[in-house]
Amino acid sequence: MLFHLGLIFSGLVPNLVSRPLHMALALPWVLIYLARNQFEVVTGYFLTIAGLLGTGWIAWNHTELSDQYGYLLDNFQVGIAVTLLLIVLEMSRRAIGWPLPTVALIALAYGLWGQHIPGEFGYAGVPMESFLGTLTIAEGGLWGKLTGVSVGVVAIFVIFGAFLNAGEAGAGFMNVAAASAGKLKGGTAKVSVLSSALFGSISGSASANVASTGAITLPAMTKLGYPRALAGAVEAVASSGGQIMPPLMGAGAFVMVELTGIPYTGIMAAAIAPAFLYFFAVWIGINAFAKRYDLKGLNPEDQPSPRSVLITSLFFLVPFTILLIGMFGLGYTPQYAACVSILFSCLLLLTDQTFTFNWRKILSRYEEAILNSGRQVSMIASIILCASIIIGVLGITGLGVKITSLILSGSGGMLWPALLLTALACLVLGMEVPTTAAYVICVSVAGPALIEIGLEPLQAHLFVFWFALLSTITPPVCGAVFIAAGMVGENWLKVAAYAMALGIGLYLIPLGMVTNPNLIKLVNEPLLATLSAIKVGSALAAISYGVIAPYKLWLRAALITGGLVLLVL
Repeated sequence: MLFHLGLIFSGLVPNLVSRPLHMALALPWVLIYLARNQFEVVTGYFLTIAGLLGTGWIAWNHTELSDQYGYLLDNFQVGIAVTLLLIVLEMSRRAIGWPLPTVALIALAYGLWGQHIPGEFGYAGVPMESFLGTLTIAEGGLWGKLTGVSVGVVAIFVIFGAFLNAGEAGAGFMNVAAASAGKLKGGTAKVSVLSSALFGSISGSASANVASTGAITLPAMTKLGYPRALAGAVEAVASSGGQIMPPLMGAGAFVMVELTGIPYTGIMAAAIAPAFLYFFAVWIGINAFAKRYDLKGLNPEDQPSPRSVLITSLFFLVPFTILLIGMFGLGYTPQYAACVSILFSCLLLLTDQTFTFNWRKILSRYEEAILNSGRQVSMIASIILCASIIIGVLGITGLGVKITSLILSGSGGMLWPALLLTALACLVLGMEVPTTAAYVICVSVAGPALIEIGLEPLQAHLFVFWFALLSTITPPVCGAVFIAAGMVGENWLKVAAYAMALGIGLYLIPLGMVTNPNLIKLVNEPLLATLSAIKVGSALAAISYGVIAPYKLWLRAALITGGLVLLVL
């Protein structure tokens, strides 16, 4: 934590120093702290020592290595390169399982032996020393732009979220949501939507969102007689929205900054309207279910007092206000503004909503914040380092260009077939790897094709990012649904069926961004963006009602009309 904060305040540090040290700090967390058995603990110590030596050697010799232009001079350097690549693959495997490192292994094999493949997908080949060196001692591959995002931005916002969550901010989110929507029809479900949107904006994780807000909202919904499958679906769908809600967006916003060259504030402004439309569609779906099942709001005794709402809300309003003032009022970079907000979040951990000072609880909060930030930063680092191998190989071999050509030829140069192919690729890949990794891989190979066919770069990136999220609620692999189903004790397929109906916006809003490009131009075209949001929101409302209650003739008509408004008019 101190390393990443120090980088922001200390000024420029060479990339071949900061990025290898970022990996070095993540090594013990992933390889030792997260070990699942004694064998992993023992091997974790050996791998950590080897990784520390390798990354330390690169940081120490960064000046000389920058003059080698990615070419390894001797067997010792080749050994360092191979060791680092293998350790990154193992870090990723321990963090998220086999799928992503398997793709990286295939990419490495293609880079080493792809010259023996006949036909269009073969390539001329490069010397092994140059190939491995570009990935490990140059500012590409392991130490490329993606890792730079992880070091300089993602880590800071993850630390910010961890310190907020360790205090009373989570209670503040729940209380504000309960006070705003608790009395409404279907109010408990709407509390879940609002609290998940607020909590997800800083956690950026659908699974963490379900586990945290679901622990409160799911028992409340089942207690009031909500069908268990619907209760689980509400929490899964609401929690999935956290990954598309600024500012964090599951680290995707910061990766998008590097890949598109658009400032972070521009990404936030483009993403905010679609995110609100997503939660609006969920809200409308809950209204439809509330009429269908006569769902009640919170009991009066379960609603927070105005004093509790006011006090607990300060625990997130103060840091968020400082963050926004720093970025938009004082012109600080997002990471610098977040660092200042972290300092205030640290001070807020000294007390709770009763304004008591219990040193044991204070130390416990700081311990929780530090451990959670270390664990989350190292997990994201493992994913991004492994994804960087794939991106590096695509650049060295030109495979990305060939896959782009394949998409163009497979779609016949037409936009909608290309969008369908990309959406299917995102869904399949998202079933196996986290959203951010799926987005990075898919946009690297499909993004250029979509842009060449006619999409603007930000449109293409947001389209891919949203569809990479589909696997959180779409069978057969739907992580948020699995967790919510387990928490309510219901069959996951029933939960998934409700989730897909409630989360219909996740499938349709990316298409709406394509047919209504002004939707993501809130800064440049605020009036047109607002009109587009109204149009898309009206279409989503009609479709949501039509999907949830299709047995009524007028709702079938609304479903068809909404589809035409969204995709055609």
